[in-house]
Amino acid sequence: MSTPAAEMASRARAASPGADSADADAADRTDHPGFAPPTAATDWLAAAGRVAEVAARHADAVDRDARFPAEAFVELRREGLLSALIPPPAGGAGLSLDQVARICETLAQGCSSTAMIYAMHQIQVACMVDHGMDVAWQRDALARIASQQLLLASATSEENIGGSMRTSACAVERGHGADGIFRIEKRAPTVSYGAHADAILITARRASDAAPSDQVLIVAFHDQIELEKYGGWNALGMRGTCSEGFRLVAHGRLEQILPVPFASISGQTMLPVSHVLWAAVWTGIAAGAVNRAHAFFREAARKQPGTLPPSAHRLAEANALVHLMRSRVRAALETLAAQPRPRVDETGAHSPLSASLGFACDMNTLKLAVSATALRAVEEALMICGMAGYRNDTRYSVGRPLRDLFSAPLMISNDRIALNTANLLLAQRPELRPESADERDH
Repeated sequence: MSTPAAEMASRARAASPGADSADADAADRTDHPGFAPPTAATDWLAAAGRVAEVAARHADAVDRDARFPAEAFVELRREGLLSALIPPPAGGAGLSLDQVARICETLAQGCSSTAMIYAMHQIQVACMVDHGMDVAWQRDALARIASQQLLLASATSEENIGGSMRTSACAVERGHGADGIFRIEKRAPTVSYGAHADAILITARRASDAAPSDQVLIVAFHDQIELEKYGGWNALGMRGTCSEGFRLVAHGRLEQILPVPFASISGQTMLPVSHVLWAAVWTGIAAGAVNRAHAFFREAARKQPGTLPPSAHRLAEANALVHLMRSRVRAALETLAAQPRPRVDETGAHSPLSASLGFACDMNTLKLAVSATALRAVEEALMICGMAGYRNDTRYSVGRPLRDLFSAPLMISNDRIALNTANLLLAQRPELRPESADERDH
């Protein structure tokens, strides 16, 4: 398939520590034959289950070696699940966000890193679908992503700007060497699976004279990007996400810049979809750990027929917490589905998706609630399994999911989100019932 991206001049990647191995890992990125994209009529959840089984077999090695879960992504491509959110006219399955969230939860029960990478990929796809379909280059890019089962990453972090992705220091350089061409150079301390991605969505200031918050989002394919690794990834958990630091240089055509300000993309799509899919991943991690605890509980009960193990109340509590998380994710999906979808008018402005303060608060509290509840559920699973759960060499070990979930409150810091939510609530008029006569007197 010919796309505007294919017409770009090929640019060699800069030599860097680890570049040879990164190129070797990515050597077959654009040739993934044999996949069958799922549709609403096919059993996409069964496909996710098959991938989760493969991911689970390699999850310990992925965690131990802090390596990309390559085996799981071979299967994801074979099943056609990387294009799940892409509309059918562009070659994708056109699944709903609800369905993709269930895929994320299923994958997370096999391998946390696989599920989180998959969720991050779908977040970037959602941004392109919601905000780029009116641009021919973006439509062609989505078709290329679907046909070749390409993996998308993002570079929204930047050195020396703190943890806010709504601020950029780097800027788009337009007309670099020719009309209609851009160049961007950025030092990003965290680009999850950047060395393994087929394309990266990059934030930057609109121009060199733009304010730090006047940002755009750029889609750049692998052959348009130079990556120089300068930071490693030796983390407590989510070790397979390979969230390393890179100096990134990208070149391309101006059509690769999404036509909507990043402020709109972030508020309308990136943040709410992130919170929903991340929450689905965390729910799946917790559910997997509680399933192990359930199996341990049943084995303990069989050894003492007629007597419930002393951890019975903990199993009931852990199970209730998982159901609570699923309900919270489902409610958030319903809230998100009820919002009007973004539409671009001739000026490039969008009708607001998150116009209500209540919607923004709902998305924030989803993240706060599920990230904390998932940890509680796995802690209960640990108490049920006891030393068998504490040790790393038993079938009931919950050490890896516990470590993975400690990333949940840190992915966009819960402290930052809580402060932002408090500010939103301060601006939001509470709904109070009418005062009674006695209350007015006091």
